[in-house]
Amino acid sequence: MLRDITLGQYYPADSPIHKLDPRVKLLGTLLYIISLFIFKGYVAFVLAAVFLIAVIKISKVPFSYMVKGLKAIVILMIITGLFNLFLTPGTELWRWWIFRITKEGAQNAVLMLFRLTFLIIGTSVMTLTTTPNQLTDGLEKSLHPLNKIHIPVHEISMMMSIALRFIPILIEETDKIMKAQMARGADFENGNLIKKAKAMIPLLVPLFVSAFRRANDLAMAMEARCYRGGEGRTKMKPLHYQKRDYIAYVIVILYLAAMIALKIVWNTFVVPAA
Repeated sequence: MLRDITLGQYYPADSPIHKLDPRVKLLGTLLYIISLFIFKGYVAFVLAAVFLIAVIKISKVPFSYMVKGLKAIVILMIITGLFNLFLTPGTELWRWWIFRITKEGAQNAVLMLFRLTFLIIGTSVMTLTTTPNQLTDGLEKSLHPLNKIHIPVHEISMMMSIALRFIPILIEETDKIMKAQMARGADFENGNLIKKAKAMIPLLVPLFVSAFRRANDLAMAMEARCYRGGEGRTKMKPLHYQKRDYIAYVIVILYLAAMIALKIVWNTFVVPAA
């Protein structure tokens, strides 16, 4: 399960998506997430799926590697689907005791599962095709105008970069601790949910100690190198837009415009007819 977490990991490949400016990928991911919440119909998810599959194909990242990241949030997806299924009011389809399923609840549960799936995979495309350094530079450059109102953009970008770098390190550390505890007789697989939660306590304590130790070592190293934030700092590889970046902007904007147009047509002709 731990090795199924792909957030913060980079998949090296020679693809047009990898070569794009990180600002394009940040904005593209944001617009894609917005598009998932603009329209609530199944037709919109077909368009979103086609667009996402095309991007994954161009990125040359194996689709199985993308889907692997969903395993880590299966519980969250199930809980979200159940809440939508049983707590949405509407036309009743089935009832037992205090549980009730409505037509609207079933539709919302399915749509929410699709939405979460596309959201996680779409975000994974950005992180798998962009290094943490590129993400930091792209975020800092995109938010640079906020410096005028005294928002610490560089520090925010640095924290994001450090968090992304720590994810694979902590996953590897957790795997090592689990194997060491299993060698001492710990059982993380068998038993009910409560027993599994209790079995995680011997895992969490050394993991937190290791995380705090790494954070302290990093802070000491930055202090020893006289790190004082982004004031007066320059970039070894400054970001510059290329022709392919402008083309990518146009494609993403056209996709979002198509989604908005589809919503308008749906609300004008399909919904009134229904």
